[in-house]
Amino acid sequence: MIQFSAAQTKIAFEVSFSEPQAHYTDVKMHISGIAADYLDIKMPVWAPGSYLVREFAKNVEQVKAYDKNNRPVSYNKINKNTWRVHTAGQEVWLNYRVYCFEISVRTSFVDNSHAFISPTGIFMYVDGQINQPAIITVSPARNWTKISTGLEAVKGSSNTYYTPDFDILYDSPIEVGNQDIFEFNAAGVKHEVAMYGGGNYDKERLKVDMAKIVEEETRVFGENPNKRYVFIVHNYADGGGGLEHLNSTVLGASRNEYANPSGYINFLRLVAHEYFHLWNVKRLRPEALGPFDYDHENYTTNLWISEGFTAYYDKLFVARSGMQSPGNYLNALVKDINTYENQPGNKYQSVSESSFDAWIKQYRPNENSRNNSISYYTKGALIGMLLDLEIIHASNGKRSLDDVMKAAYNEFYKKKNKGFTDAAFKNLLEIAAGKNLDAFYAAYINGTEAIKYNQYLAYAGYKLVNNADSGTPYLGVSTSVKDGKLMVTGIVRNSGAWANGINVNDELIAIDGERVNTDKDLDKMISAKKVDDTISILISRDNRVQTIVAELKENPTVQYRIVPMEQITSQQAAVRKKWIGE
Repeated sequence: MIQFSAAQTKIAFEVSFSEPQAHYTDVKMHISGIAADYLDIKMPVWAPGSYLVREFAKNVEQVKAYDKNNRPVSYNKINKNTWRVHTAGQEVWLNYRVYCFEISVRTSFVDNSHAFISPTGIFMYVDGQINQPAIITVSPARNWTKISTGLEAVKGSSNTYYTPDFDILYDSPIEVGNQDIFEFNAAGVKHEVAMYGGGNYDKERLKVDMAKIVEEETRVFGENPNKRYVFIVHNYADGGGGLEHLNSTVLGASRNEYANPSGYINFLRLVAHEYFHLWNVKRLRPEALGPFDYDHENYTTNLWISEGFTAYYDKLFVARSGMQSPGNYLNALVKDINTYENQPGNKYQSVSESSFDAWIKQYRPNENSRNNSISYYTKGALIGMLLDLEIIHASNGKRSLDDVMKAAYNEFYKKKNKGFTDAAFKNLLEIAAGKNLDAFYAAYINGTEAIKYNQYLAYAGYKLVNNADSGTPYLGVSTSVKDGKLMVTGIVRNSGAWANGINVNDELIAIDGERVNTDKDLDKMISAKKVDDTISILISRDNRVQTIVAELKENPTVQYRIVPMEQITSQQAAVRKKWIGE
């Protein structure tokens, strides 16, 4: 615990919940010791780890400022997220309320049962004073008895926490309520798991399995930088997602999926993913991702490393921990291959562009996203696989991508405490692979060339086989039934639907004069045709009926499997052993 002198306090927050049923968080911000005529006090516009401007200030209301004698202090709002408070060099209290009713791992939520505080949407900062320490006191609502957070408690003060600066405050979510808390120790670190929302989880099993993941991941880097770590888990009927923090994480889960074998494995992968981030991105990070600018987008072309490599490793660590067979791991891996290869956008957006454009594309998909973009998670994971196999093969099993991650962590975080550049990270990859990677980067990272999976899988004695039926006719639409109507929800680039002008939001009425009512009706009618057949489609668009003639093309969808080669060399066997332990 921190022992903190009140005389040092510059900024302090009091957080309470006078109307949890109405989803409000009440905040009192006390600022002293800053000599200035006025202070610009700002709410962040985004949450690190979630690359979208979310405009958290939209939820702020009832702002009031007072001096030490409780007299009103004048202020005015000067832009969307900044309040200018005219302090005349004196201490000031800024009181405000925040509406919290968005369920996600990156936004605050309050109701009668609990409060989840996502700090970037709750705590304002004084412009230019991000490096100031702060004290946070939390007053739980009636009948709430527990607080879970990665913040360090202040000795001798109930429900009071200390942060050395606002970067750490913004990296420390807070769960308040009656969450189910259990603990385990792994890698010399005390771990707290705070479960909200109930569920059919087995605490003893989770302790064992989560500890295995912690140990495996720590082994890669050679150390665990934390003394304490907190998992905040929100269990809902249909939950998902996660957000990494410096010494904690917030996970979304489906409360009744823990007893389902596939659901349980998916949860462990989420644990592995977010925990790996405590090294990869929270400490080992691209140059642009820290110190943060909380007022604007922070651009990087390297999310394929920060998120993509993490997505590669999350499945791998579950397998390494003995909770999934090598065969099941390969089945999970090939899903990423199929997802990427069935995305027409893979020919139009590189993974470095996908990283840079995360702010406008990854979190803002529309009906055409699959046609013009990709996910840096998915392709980044595939690049991680390719590089891992390349390094293992080139070094005869002596090195792997693990060695690159450890070297990068030591070089950029421990030694220099700064972010890496694209060139510097590439240099470490080249050292491990023993070769120049200019062509690899040009093809797969800054370019959109078709990935030569079999070249890399062959290093480990595997190959990719396409099980999709050939010669299958295909219109190129996705549909769903809405209010009894079969509506078009997506069009695939270069399909017959694309070429002949079928639109999203068209209602499909009939094919060649025969009524279509459901997705199954449409599939049945198309499957009865042949490639290159033309069909007459009766549609309704904006309440006007028209006929569109479209040509059916061959379905380009792939359905790959990773299968072992019939005969492999001792070198391939060694690579396979190093890669997945088989």
